[in-house]
Amino acid sequence: MPDSIVTATAADAPIAFAAAVTTHLVAEIRERHDLWPTASAAVGRLTTATALFAAQLKSNERISLRIGGNGPLKTIAADAWFLEEGVIGARGYAHNPQVELPIDERGKFAVASAIGDGALQVTRSSEIGQPYVGVVPLVSGEIAEDVAEYLAQSEQIPSIVALGVLANPSGIAAAGGVMAQVLPGADEAVLASLEARASKMPAVTRLIAEGADANALLHALSGSTPLRARRELEVRFACMCSRAKVERVLLGMGADELLALSRERDRTEATCEFCKTRYLFDAAEIATLVERK
Repeated sequence: MPDSIVTATAADAPIAFAAAVTTHLVAEIRERHDLWPTASAAVGRLTTATALFAAQLKSNERISLRIGGNGPLKTIAADAWFLEEGVIGARGYAHNPQVELPIDERGKFAVASAIGDGALQVTRSSEIGQPYVGVVPLVSGEIAEDVAEYLAQSEQIPSIVALGVLANPSGIAAAGGVMAQVLPGADEAVLASLEARASKMPAVTRLIAEGADANALLHALSGSTPLRARRELEVRFACMCSRAKVERVLLGMGADELLALSRERDRTEATCEFCKTRYLFDAAEIATLVERK
């Protein structure tokens, strides 16, 4: 079964819900980057959060989440956007993919220690206009709490966010997340009731490992709340890189540096940091780029 995201709104309260199963997506990112378990948990959580955000986007928009910290992971980042109608593409990476720390006292991956102190940056961009960038200090480094803090501080939307990745040395067993955003007009009792339900909800990865799909995750958080405007989307790994984009980067280096490359090397290699695709250019192709410049 492909990964999916389900969104809905409460019929009797201003609450927007989203739930995602991202097991295959996170597994592909882990394989492409040779992520160790703790790094897999961190990148998987962030990429899942990014995909949940993307479910709210228009077709020409893109969302990027980036965490920079002083822990061994250094930087983790993820992007998501609509590949086509009904399909979200997402990608993610870690600056240092081979990070593995001992399990913490709760029996969970030590993601907060791997990230350290730092900040979460959220960038919303579209094909026209200037991107919107919001930055908040990390409150826990566990990612879910940090995403909720961003929504509360930068967008004034109180939210519940739960993210999870169940990883082991052989791969990803389960990954996914849920999000509930309390929109303007709701009273405090609505948020309190939602928080109470979330506190009793089993771990996302436990539910997925037991067979829950995105719809089941949605109902685990929404409870008996009547829902409307339900929408289901497929989510899968994708990348925006291309040979033409790499050529534009090389052209930005300047003619003298490109000429030096063509003389010093038989070939030049560039690797996409998100998907690890390698682009090779021989000396003649570099010389052609110089002529174009």
